[in-house]
Amino acid sequence: MTERLGFIGLGLMGTPIAEKLLDAGYALTVWGRSPQKLESILKRGATAAASPRALAEASDVILLCVTDTSAVEAVVFGSDGIAASADAAGKTLIDHSSIRPEASRDFAERLKAACGMDWLDAPVSGGPAGVARGSLVVMAGGEAKAFEMVQGIVSAYAARFTLMGSSGAGQATKLINQTLAGVNFAVVAEATQLALEAGIDAARIPEALAGGSADSMVLQEYMPKMVARDFEPAGTVSVILKDRETVAELAQKTGTAMPITKLVTELHRLLVAKGHGDEDNAALIRLYDKAASS
Repeated sequence: MTERLGFIGLGLMGTPIAEKLLDAGYALTVWGRSPQKLESILKRGATAAASPRALAEASDVILLCVTDTSAVEAVVFGSDGIAASADAAGKTLIDHSSIRPEASRDFAERLKAACGMDWLDAPVSGGPAGVARGSLVVMAGGEAKAFEMVQGIVSAYAARFTLMGSSGAGQATKLINQTLAGVNFAVVAEATQLALEAGIDAARIPEALAGGSADSMVLQEYMPKMVARDFEPAGTVSVILKDRETVAELAQKTGTAMPITKLVTELHRLLVAKGHGDEDNAALIRLYDKAASS
């Protein structure tokens, strides 16, 4: 592969994406605040950079997958950040982080003005399991030319890559995704607990309902985890709460009534308050489990 890639944010999502890029034959440079998080990817052939700036200068396309808006701003515009890189015109930054749409629009303008680099906001949906099984989806906002230039790269780890509009459109679409996913987590948790209380073998429900009107990826993937009390995180409660807070901000700005979404957001907030923010979204079953709440 001729493109040199840089990757910042080797966490739950970033690491499997980076591994797919290495498997596809790309030369990969990485950077992170926590050196221990880089060890596994360096052993697979990636190269470590001394700073985000150095990473950008060694790369044609830079990918980010960090925790929030402030983290994105720090690595891009902070001291020795990506925006300070030389010879950046014509390069592209793909931000897989989930941040505020207006922040993406602002960052895209700032980066272009600072060094001529293009910005695609490109949050993902499907989690690490989606990367592993080849079903990850990516929703993008930005210029069509930049989008077209990186399609081959993104296809190495995603099944679908859709340009939703100008800068910020990818992030707005991710908020729609999180609205739907969060409600599904809560409903599947309630249904799981009801099945358990009714004496039904809840572990068999996903198979029994597969292909029917109640079927969904959330049902198939999360009900078995809830039954098994498997809360090892593929995505955490605290992260989806962060995204749902952003949904609430967008709803307020647009004057959109979202009573169901607001209720489910408070359920996530309650779970975080109970100390389960770092657990998987399957941990919503804790709120409905009589043994867990007693």
